[in-house]
Amino acid sequence: MDSGVWAAPGRVNLIGEHTDYNDGFVLPFALPLRAYVTASVLDSPQWMVSSREEPGDATLTAAELVPGGVEGWARYPAGVVWALRETGYDVPGARLDIHSEVPVGAGLSSSHALECAVLTALCDLGGLDLPLEERPHLVQRAENDFVGAPTGIMDQTASLRCRAGHALFLDCRSMATEHIPFDLAAVDLAILVIDTKAPHRHTDGEYGVRRRTCEEAARILGVPALRDVTVAGLDAALGRLPDEVSRRRVRHVVTENQRVLDTVALLRAGRYGEIGPLLTASHVSMRDDYEITVPEVDTAVSAALDAGAYGARMTGGGFGGCVLALIDAPAAEKVGTAVASAFAEAGFTAPAAFPAVPSGGATRLS
Repeated sequence: MDSGVWAAPGRVNLIGEHTDYNDGFVLPFALPLRAYVTASVLDSPQWMVSSREEPGDATLTAAELVPGGVEGWARYPAGVVWALRETGYDVPGARLDIHSEVPVGAGLSSSHALECAVLTALCDLGGLDLPLEERPHLVQRAENDFVGAPTGIMDQTASLRCRAGHALFLDCRSMATEHIPFDLAAVDLAILVIDTKAPHRHTDGEYGVRRRTCEEAARILGVPALRDVTVAGLDAALGRLPDEVSRRRVRHVVTENQRVLDTVALLRAGRYGEIGPLLTASHVSMRDDYEITVPEVDTAVSAALDAGAYGARMTGGGFGGCVLALIDAPAAEKVGTAVASAFAEAGFTAPAAFPAVPSGGATRLS
């Protein structure tokens, strides 16, 4: 195979925020918005990357493929090539022309969509024997060690492994997955995603600070990760922590893991409309205990609930990005208008809203 077109989706996380790097549970689904890579093999060991959305084409050689050696958007595809080579794969030289529909900075995992599309293309072009279940770890390595963003394992797994019409229940310790039916249209419900336009960045320090706080709390509690603290044992665990900030962070992670399990149980039973309160409780926990929301997302959640949403929450790493709301399908315009009006009254940049249909993972298109 010498050329082709590949695509990988962005994602929204239905519930389970900041649980992935705590060995916990998450429940994302893939978006119909995708990153596309038109790729062709080159005869020489170099990687020519270009983007329809980002300026600055780059030609990368093996010597440049070191952490810190590539700047700007090109470090994402470069990180994938680096991680493949570091893992021992013979990566073919390639031209990679990239186009993405996933909004950048919205918390919809645009960088992972790009990386997963590039990885899928390079594996196919080079005939690389990299099992699907191992690919998320390789993308995580590219993101953590090459790009320098301390992300967990959820986003890559969702982009690579999601299935249309389903949410992906992922145990981030064992990497066991289960495709949970999530056909909202069949019950006349919908997930409305509201892009607040408040910039979302994983690489500014707050994400890393929270991760380190969780790791230190797990050390103090004598457990491998906060996933091992149960709701029943939460009060006792909180009493052993030295400060209020650590207690709030741990309370969020432990209760959020339980909310994921409760949501999965409801979806398995087909009780889709009943997950709304869990979504809203997740947002309250992110706002009050994990302290990762901003006024735009809090306003969007409140306005959506006031307009009749069954539940609403911020999705993604925080400090901006998107909100999702569980609504009656015919109410999409009403809820979107209500949020836009609340933003105008608050003096915020106008948001954008779109229905999110659970979609499939990375694939070759041609």
